[in-house]
Amino acid sequence: MYSTIITGGLHGLDCYLARVEVDCSKGLPGFEMVGLLGSEVKEARERIRVALRNAGIELPPMRITVNISPASLHKEGTFYDLPVAAGILAAQGLITPDDTEGVMIAGELGLNGDIRPVRGILPMVLEARRQGMKCCVIPAENLEEAGLVEGIRLKGLHKLEALADTLRMEEAASFPGRKAAPCPSYDGPDFGEIRGQEGAKRAAAAAAAGFHHLLLIGPPGAGKTMIARCLPSILPPLSEEERLETASIYSIAGLPAGAYLSGSRRPFVAPHHTVTGHALTGGGQVPRPGAVTLAHRGVLFLDELAEFKRSTLDLLRQPLEEKQVRILRSSGAYCYPADFMLAAAMNPCPCGYYPDRNRCRCSPAQVARYLSGLSGPVLDRMDLCVEVERMEFDALMKREEERGTDSALLRERVMEAGERQKRRFLRDPILQGRIRYNSQMGLRELNRYCRLREAEQRFLERMFEKLGLTARSCHRLLRVARTLADLDGAEEIGRLHLSEAACWRLPAGKYPGTS
Repeated sequence: MYSTIITGGLHGLDCYLARVEVDCSKGLPGFEMVGLLGSEVKEARERIRVALRNAGIELPPMRITVNISPASLHKEGTFYDLPVAAGILAAQGLITPDDTEGVMIAGELGLNGDIRPVRGILPMVLEARRQGMKCCVIPAENLEEAGLVEGIRLKGLHKLEALADTLRMEEAASFPGRKAAPCPSYDGPDFGEIRGQEGAKRAAAAAAAGFHHLLLIGPPGAGKTMIARCLPSILPPLSEEERLETASIYSIAGLPAGAYLSGSRRPFVAPHHTVTGHALTGGGQVPRPGAVTLAHRGVLFLDELAEFKRSTLDLLRQPLEEKQVRILRSSGAYCYPADFMLAAAMNPCPCGYYPDRNRCRCSPAQVARYLSGLSGPVLDRMDLCVEVERMEFDALMKREEERGTDSALLRERVMEAGERQKRRFLRDPILQGRIRYNSQMGLRELNRYCRLREAEQRFLERMFEKLGLTARSCHRLLRVARTLADLDGAEEIGRLHLSEAACWRLPAGKYPGTS
């Protein structure tokens, strides 16, 4: 007998509905699976055979052939176990075609018949809803994740022997968390814990408001890492669409997506400086998303930037511009989103105290060699380069009530600036809401929303020549100036905003090896 079961498949971050075809016929007993399958899928034969036996279902001696289509796409993952088992039961008449009509089935099988959770269940359910499926039968442990999707029934399954009864249930399984809970209160570091450094705090607020890239340079112990780790406390919350997108990425990567299902806090990813290129941008024999994709819609923090390999950092050039990563393999092309805010911290020399010659003992050659790992194109893509000075004793010992700007105040300013940007871009009939932050503006938007008065235009021209700006760095300077004007509530970009944005460009030649 022949049966067909609908399941989900993953190709990179794209999801599709796959068709599991099962044919049980007389002949020499055997169990064959075809359809361009990976090793995980091929191993499912033994898992399914043993799981069915331990669930009290004996397979008669017959030839079982399973095809998973489309056969042109490479199949990986363990979520094919349950649909193949369901197909075998349907081919033997233990499940009727009416039970599986309009139903997507996915799940991993344990040898004892347990249904175990799988990765990527959220995008699978989303695709099933788009394709008009009426119900999804999934592992019970995946219900909370899949519950973010409205408009489709969900049924959770614990044991294989309960599959037929679950399919015949009229009502979907009830579980808590179908609605996303409000964003929990922030419990990380606060800008109020940083004494002084008001200039660096304003730069961090500008980076958060316009989603600009931020580089912090300074001696050890000045507060660079602390400032970067405080960024999540002032970032605007994820929108509903961004939250769903972020949760889908983490689900496909096999990482906990609960934080993005139950709240709206943005991702903060901080890989160690020994990270490999594949771990940073994604890749491998079976490509998986890297740190830049896990930081999508959030912050990618690179501490001790100069310690990263130059070849690894240069991999960021394309993602920083195109907001995505393309990986080509013999099995196909994979495209991962990578729209993140890059925050980085570094020392100016091996000892960390350059250019303070009272403390720094590094020669110019040592400083140049230390910074040679940072290529000019990478530094040119940094919107804000802030020098964090050594903190004075008086600022360090300030009383609690004099501690300076805290995250609550900065977040309020960032949210107000974000609303100004949102209203500005929503009014543009061509953009149709595709742009939300100033850092995303192209040349057309720069000409329209960063138009300067004659005096400011001449001032920018002088800065362009004096600072040796490139076309890219000039455009980035204008975007930062637009964000600073939004933070100040100004409609027009003023000379002060241009000056402040120019002060946060890395001065050419100040540090050996960075010119």
